Amino acid sequence: MELYQALITLDGWTFLAQICNLMIQLFIFKKFLLNPVKNVIAERKAKADSQIADATKLRTEAEAMKAEYEQNLQNARAEANEIVANAQKTATARGEEIVGEARAQAAALKQKAEADIAQERKKAVNEVKDEIGGIAMEIASKVVEREISEKDHKNLIDEFIKNVGEAS
Repeated sequence: MELYQALITLDGWTFLAQICNLMIQLFIFKKFLLNPVKNVIAERKAKADSQIADATKLRTEAEAMKAEYEQNLQNARAEANEIVANAQKTATARGEEIVGEARAQAAALKQKAEADIAQERKKAVNEVKDEIGGIAMEIASKVVEREISEKDHKNLIDEFIKNVGEAS
């Protein structure tokens, strides 16, 4: 039991030596271990903060680029719509121009055909007049050859009508 009692008893000088030993250990621990660990933690925190700041900056730039891209896309769509509208207007105007030209050509052809018909009609009338003139001359020569009675006059007219009918 004496052995156990020596373990439990408190000796002043031993206690003081143990306290001094603890203080020296805490000083060494703080000097060589705790301060370097704090420095490493501070460096890592500074590095993380700078990376977060860089990421925030990059995110802001990306959002600005996205907004610019969307604006450019919207402008391109508007320009494409404008080009399509202009092409439709041009096509409509060209179509109307072609229809106008076709109508003008049709009117010119119709006018030419009417002029040709009128010319042919005049030509036919002139030919008929010439034939009538010839027939009239023939009738006149027959009339001069003989004296005409009413019956002969009627026969000459019938013959004239018959010849005119055959001529046309």
